Amino acid sequence: MADSFMGKAATMEIPINSNGETLAEDDSLEQAAKIQWTLDEKDLQQVMVSGPNLNETSIVSGGYGGPAGGIIPTSSIKDLRMKSRGQVVGLVPSQSAASRIANQNQTDQPFTGSGMHHSNSNQNMSVEEANRGVAVEKLDSVKKWGINTYKCTKQMFSERFGRGSRTVDLELEAQIDVLRDTKRKYESVLRLTSALTSHFYNMVQTQQALGDTFADLSQKSPELRDEFGYNAETQKLLCRNGEALLGAINFFVSSINTLVNKTMEDTLMTIKLYEAARLEFDAYRADLEELSLGPRDAATMVRIEVSQQQYQVQRDKYERLRSDVTIKLKFLEENKVKVMHKQLLLFHNAISAYFAGNQQQLEQTLRQFNVKLKPPGSDKPSWLEES
Repeated sequence: MADSFMGKAATMEIPINSNGETLAEDDSLEQAAKIQWTLDEKDLQQVMVSGPNLNETSIVSGGYGGPAGGIIPTSSIKDLRMKSRGQVVGLVPSQSAASRIANQNQTDQPFTGSGMHHSNSNQNMSVEEANRGVAVEKLDSVKKWGINTYKCTKQMFSERFGRGSRTVDLELEAQIDVLRDTKRKYESVLRLTSALTSHFYNMVQTQQALGDTFADLSQKSPELRDEFGYNAETQKLLCRNGEALLGAINFFVSSINTLVNKTMEDTLMTIKLYEAARLEFDAYRADLEELSLGPRDAATMVRIEVSQQQYQVQRDKYERLRSDVTIKLKFLEENKVKVMHKQLLLFHNAISAYFAGNQQQLEQTLRQFNVKLKPPGSDKPSWLEES
């Protein structure tokens, strides 16, 4: 059997091309090669056991292209056997190799997933920590606001029912009362002058329409041309002087409105902040006094120290706002006197010149106070705006 196998192996022809590469045969040739290389291992072992010692013998081959003298060493046959085994094993991996590959894949795959899981978990933890920090800050701010609101409400009811004391600056409180009373009176002046402006504007418009009507009738009534002409000229003159007075009154109203609704209102807003700071200061002062009258254990001493710090903060805030109110009241008084001196003089001179019929004096008054009149018809929208 060994001789027939080696004879077939030695005499098997493999076609090649001109480049030395093997040419593919049909399926029968491929199947024959596979059968020859995958001989039964038991038959090979039986040949090796029953035959002579292959390490000490050699085989003479009668094939073509063999070694010189036709002698093939037995070591080449042994190498050929080992190569055939390796090719068969390489084509069909053993159960142990497949299991090792599967185990390696199983071990590698969870490792990659665990790494991704750790990175995702770290990111989630950082996001959760950031959100937790924001939530803690909001909770602390709400807690501080709640405590502050409770103390201020308690202090306010105590003052209203006469159970608590309040810090009072008599001089400053008197100035604040005067400012509020002055603001109410100035608002009344502003309301009345605005009404006067509206009524006077309607009168000027009526005079203008009446003058136009007189002028038209003077053209259509020859027998009354002079009379209608005199009246038309008089109404036009009154209308022109009325527009000048109307400009002066509008300037007066605008200045009073700025003084009342901007300057005084800004000072009153600062006063409101000052009063709120005063209430907070008295609330923390009352809290500190209440803690000071209690027992002096370790926990109470810590609370007293914290309350002392809060009291100092509120005291600094109260004193700062009181200083701001004092300064603003001083500047407001100076500004009020300066503005009202100019505006009252303008109002008096313009009214006097108008009702005296002194057109030159009225125009001079407007120039003196830099009052610029709007051209006639400037209040009406243009034809572009109407379209």
